[in-house]
Amino acid sequence: MTTLLPEGLVTPALVVDPDVLDRNISRMAEASRSHGFALRPHAKSHKCAEIAERQLRAGAGGLSVATVSEAEAFARAGVDDLFIAYPVWPDADKARRLRRLADDVALHVGVESVEGARRLGDALRGSARPVEVLVEVDSGNHRTGVLPEAAGEVGQVAADAGLEVVGVFTFPGHGYGHDAGARERAARDEERSLGEAAQALRDAGLDARVVSGGSTPTVGRWQPGGVNELRPGVYVFNDATQLAIGTCGVEDLALVAAATVISVPAPDRIVLDVGSKVLGSDRSPWVTGHGYLPEFPEATVTGLWEHHAVVRLPDGTPGPGLGSVVTVVPNHICTPVNLADELLVAKDGELVDRWRVAARGTNT
Repeated sequence: MTTLLPEGLVTPALVVDPDVLDRNISRMAEASRSHGFALRPHAKSHKCAEIAERQLRAGAGGLSVATVSEAEAFARAGVDDLFIAYPVWPDADKARRLRRLADDVALHVGVESVEGARRLGDALRGSARPVEVLVEVDSGNHRTGVLPEAAGEVGQVAADAGLEVVGVFTFPGHGYGHDAGARERAARDEERSLGEAAQALRDAGLDARVVSGGSTPTVGRWQPGGVNELRPGVYVFNDATQLAIGTCGVEDLALVAAATVISVPAPDRIVLDVGSKVLGSDRSPWVTGHGYLPEFPEATVTGLWEHHAVVRLPDGTPGPGLGSVVTVVPNHICTPVNLADELLVAKDGELVDRWRVAARGTNT
């Protein structure tokens, strides 16, 4: 991948291959369309207006986001259909911002408790347009979300609070694993849990027209039927974790961190000018070390500081010399993107564009 990098690149930098990016976007859009799923990608993975526009042009019906401020950033970029796929607990400030968003876009918000439903209803009272809510369900990841059978109660309270209940959603994070069996099991858990939760809404006399699943690892495991909307995010770039668990190949990696060799302290060791403030500090149980080097696939990033990465090379492997530029694929792409001001877009060794990370730091 080094041959694709522009000459004279100032490192460290995050570099996007637009051809791979567009292929990833098109493939996901076509897979969703051909199997009858609506696609609402999660924009927290890229945070860029240019990539959002590509996803919408390819057929996505809207975007998912994680925070109110992410929704605000994409609304400013012209996205008019946004789902805050998170159990928002609105204070006075968030309440004002949510009402403003509801005036400008088709807004959907997650809820996962009776108390949260009442609070959200109070926050959104008086909105110019109705705000749709989806009840979050725990399908096995054990993070947030109610048990499927409790969805009806939460939905009823939300409806009584003046919110328009339209369905259920979940995140099958337990689908991460080395073997396809983990992804298969998580997809089945997801379908079963969402199906039970949707029925609980219907039993309460509520709408359940949106049954929304998520996660890049389980995308290829879903079966048409219960779930009717997909919310993958990482697939636009992929990362070292997706490569390790088998959901993508090296040819599907659309973003790398370009780094310069600043030290060669031993024949089997190099130090790069990229650290946790660029790569993020995520450690993955499925990746050995702090990232993946495409030019040196057997190498291991054994140490990571704020501005240093120590790379151990296998015995006998010729390493790059001082001043050489190499690429590192982060373990988890979402954090590096959030740390960057811009993404460099390079094609055939030429810098062709710079994309501002418009939703950088939008954590509230």
